[in-house]
Amino acid sequence: MSRKAIGELGLDKLVHERARLMILTYLASSSEPETGFTELRDELGFTAGNLSTQLRVLEEAGYVALHKEFRGARPYTGVRLEPAGKKALEEYLKELEIIVASLKSTR
Repeated sequence: MSRKAIGELGLDKLVHERARLMILTYLASSSEPETGFTELRDELGFTAGNLSTQLRVLEEAGYVALHKEFRGARPYTGVRLEPAGKKALEEYLKELEIIVASLKSTR
């Protein structure tokens, strides 16, 4: 692949940001359809504020869905990867594979 073609890749800026990439990857690799906010926060090592901010951006893009409920007397926020988020992550990874393949072909 030429350098010009690499420059034409559309690496999704929403996915490319480290924290959002971590969130999408975690959700996509989960065997469960939904992950709790607390689990995401703890497993990814985020502060609650940072995770909330990143989830809001992903939700506005339609990449994740959030729902809130009470479980017993405790609030619970569930996070689901939406089809658009799964597709965006897959496209992003395909583009990264193109970049890696172009590097390997020059050696």
